[in-house]
Amino acid sequence: MQSAGQFFRLILVLGAAAFCGCSLVDEDLSDCGVDREMDYTLTLVTNMTAELEAQLNLESDAPVFNGLRSYLERVFTDRAHDLDLSFYDVKEDYPRLHHEQHVMDASQSRYVLFLPVHDYMHVAVANLERTPQISLSGEEHSLTASLVEAGRDTVESHQSGIFTARLPMDVKLGVDQVFDVRLYMANCASALVLDTLGSGVKDVRVFASGFASGFHLADSTYTYGQSPIVRSEKVPLEGQDNPLCFATVSFPSPEPPETKVVIETEEPFQSPAAEAALWDIRVYCRLADGSITETILGLKHPLRPGQLKVLRARALPDGSADVEKGAEVTVSVQLNWQEGMGWVIPM
Repeated sequence: MQSAGQFFRLILVLGAAAFCGCSLVDEDLSDCGVDREMDYTLTLVTNMTAELEAQLNLESDAPVFNGLRSYLERVFTDRAHDLDLSFYDVKEDYPRLHHEQHVMDASQSRYVLFLPVHDYMHVAVANLERTPQISLSGEEHSLTASLVEAGRDTVESHQSGIFTARLPMDVKLGVDQVFDVRLYMANCASALVLDTLGSGVKDVRVFASGFASGFHLADSTYTYGQSPIVRSEKVPLEGQDNPLCFATVSFPSPEPPETKVVIETEEPFQSPAAEAALWDIRVYCRLADGSITETILGLKHPLRPGQLKVLRARALPDGSADVEKGAEVTVSVQLNWQEGMGWVIPM
């Protein structure tokens, strides 16, 4: 007959095995599951306020300053609405082993996730539900998981800031573990403030181009190639018809080819100008006779994740856009422009 002590020891061992879901005789722990605390924090690094104050610092700029800041609050935000969480194997064909979605609605949240003991590459994306212009592609494997533009030639401006994170995770048995996941912004914004007073311009449409078309989640790199043309949104300005303000939210531009990306810096948005334009703002002004003038403003400084760039210009009587003196911008003007390139500008 077993003693009482032996009986209770047997119950404790069996109970522990049932709790973790492991086999006592199998050294393979892949069937074991454990609860792990996951801390998710949105880390917003941006120059938005500094750029607004630098470019819109006159008393007469107050309507544009306030209107643009209000428009950008949903983009440069430290709050996430939704989280998409993927946990990938780190060998063989790198398949996704676990997937969850949560409504975060905060700048920081802690979740307790039940995960099998395993070595993972964890990828998190915030605010996809708020940004229908961006979708996940190839998410069943970490090597192909990416964010892509929902469109081909002409796409809409992003409706929110997109935040992403990647974190190697070795989930162990019998060890207290809390994983800290910090998400950083993957897109950026630009704005054109256009003074049309006295120009005779009847209507204006603005687009931007030269940005990445996708973002690889596993290594946080952007896809460049055939850049989409992004349709800028006209920013409503309370009680003011001039100047006009147009904003674009997109993936970043390329870096200058002759420079290296700086990973650690106190001033992440300062950079030397490239010899040629890296991205551009395209302005289409319709005149009273119905003709359209195209102005392509090429910007030589890169537009980086989390960054805002505000450019000021003045519309001339021929419909061209003239930038302020000192701006490192290339300007190309075509009078009597005709629609082409397979895309249509509604005027």
